[in-house]
Amino acid sequence: MSGILVYALHHDGAVNKNSLGAVSEGARLASEIGGECHALLLGDKAGLPDDLCASLGAYGATKVFRAEGPEGLAQPVVDAMAKVIADNGHGYALFGGGLLGFEIGAGLAARLDAGVCMEVTAVRAEDGKLVAERPILKDSAVAQVHYRSGVGVIISRLNAFEAKEAGSGQAAVEDVQVDFAPHSLKASMVTRGEQRGADVNIEDAAILVAGGRGLGNAEGFEQLEQLAGALGGAVAATRAVVDAGWYSYAAQIGQTGKTVAPKLYLAAGISGAIQHKVGMQSSENIVAINKDANAPIFEFSDLGVVGDLNKIVPKLTQAVKARKGG
Repeated sequence: MSGILVYALHHDGAVNKNSLGAVSEGARLASEIGGECHALLLGDKAGLPDDLCASLGAYGATKVFRAEGPEGLAQPVVDAMAKVIADNGHGYALFGGGLLGFEIGAGLAARLDAGVCMEVTAVRAEDGKLVAERPILKDSAVAQVHYRSGVGVIISRLNAFEAKEAGSGQAAVEDVQVDFAPHSLKASMVTRGEQRGADVNIEDAAILVAGGRGLGNAEGFEQLEQLAGALGGAVAATRAVVDAGWYSYAAQIGQTGKTVAPKLYLAAGISGAIQHKVGMQSSENIVAINKDANAPIFEFSDLGVVGDLNKIVPKLTQAVKARKGG
């Protein structure tokens, strides 16, 4: 079978956006290689009602496997996916990115002796098989990854696949009994951190105001929070300021942080090193404020402002508030 199995992460009665994107992409690819796209949801059965599981049909899944077990932990999902793939003969496992996706995908590849490709930004069908594309050499080239193993594991970058509703179809729901390995149940979930920042998930935010070392200190983020509040967006940060303890790691964007694609990305005091660029270059509009006219970020910005951010940002906040009527 050339089917594709997608792991769908969920929380508080909703499926993660990146997982929905993976289901949409899986459905598109499955149709091109003559198979079907299925999904796996794992968790407390009471938290996985039929309508939630079946709703993935709107994104192209024809069947959803529902397994009862500890959700949000990697090893139980590896057990569940390995069983479903073994019982149904899926040719590929697809993940929507994120730290959990990386951990599950790597564990599944080891379990099934499968080929795996991470940080995938595009997938195409070729001669009835899938080929993954992965940026390499600091995104200066793209590797074409073919699979020789019986199962291919594909783990995308965050926001690489767009969630597209294909109609109002309902997926069939099938309950699966999984015998978890003893080591898979040794870890337990203490708390979940779905939110990035105070109240907004930066991966979903349409507007991001990001700060770098040019802010000078942790207090510099206060003015960015005010601007983000006026714009109705969220605050993000570079690795350098996160490492310095100026802002939360959950807000970090870049090669070792989150990948985002907002409608507006406003970078204040960010030089634009390649490690940061790879995490935000897909933004629809990029505006940069930096006192260094030669900062690399100006090379890929739609609008660049050369000047002191400590003077520009407060005035911009005032202008936005005035435009919105206070």
